[in-house]
Amino acid sequence: MMLCDFHIHSTFSDGRLSVREIVDLYGRRGFGAIAITDHLCEERSFLGRAARFLSRTLTRETFPIYLEVLAEQAERAWREYEMLLIPGYEITKNSLLNHRSAHIVVLGLEEMLSADGDIVELLKYIRSSGGLSIAAHPVDTGIFEPQTYHLWSRREELAPYFDAWEVASGARLFKPVLRSRLPKIASSDLHHPSQLQSWKTVLSCERSRDAVFHAIREQDLSFQFYRVRPENHTLAMPYAMMSSAQKF
Repeated sequence: MMLCDFHIHSTFSDGRLSVREIVDLYGRRGFGAIAITDHLCEERSFLGRAARFLSRTLTRETFPIYLEVLAEQAERAWREYEMLLIPGYEITKNSLLNHRSAHIVVLGLEEMLSADGDIVELLKYIRSSGGLSIAAHPVDTGIFEPQTYHLWSRREELAPYFDAWEVASGARLFKPVLRSRLPKIASSDLHHPSQLQSWKTVLSCERSRDAVFHAIREQDLSFQFYRVRPENHTLAMPYAMMSSAQKF
């Protein structure tokens, strides 16, 4: 069994830690697989342009450098910790209106897509290219921040195209997602080290990208709440996820 976190931000967008620091943060604690998923914002929208101005998003200029750093740190993560690092990013469609905002975590796709694109077409392309798509924090996160309700309001239409929906982001379980029949995943949405204490996904598969993607798509997984003690010792408290074939 291995603890996994597939939604993590670095200094390439709005995270506090470098990719190297993230690798050490998770590797020293025995995680089996992680994904770095920095924001990739729209280029044409006002908020997307603002994110570029504030250096809170990947850009056409920084994306190649981002991939190089991820590849370098993936090799080190495996060599030093036997931890799988999966490249990714978070397609970020922000709006001043919560019901129009949508975030999509993309795993395993080493190609920069346009966040301005149509959601269905983006999801189709991600799948056809061998990537994995996750609907990020699609319901109320329970904290004071802009919300992203657009995907959830279209969940019946979009369900065939997503590989998983976040059932937890950080320390909060999303009960509407938990009660649904949708495929699920739990991650931290980590931006700074204190957010390491959160719900995580647990997999029982080989430490390879293909095996991880297969386990997520088949929902061969469970969740654990990962608690960090002040002295940097850790305690994982289990929460068993019902099979995706069962009713909630």
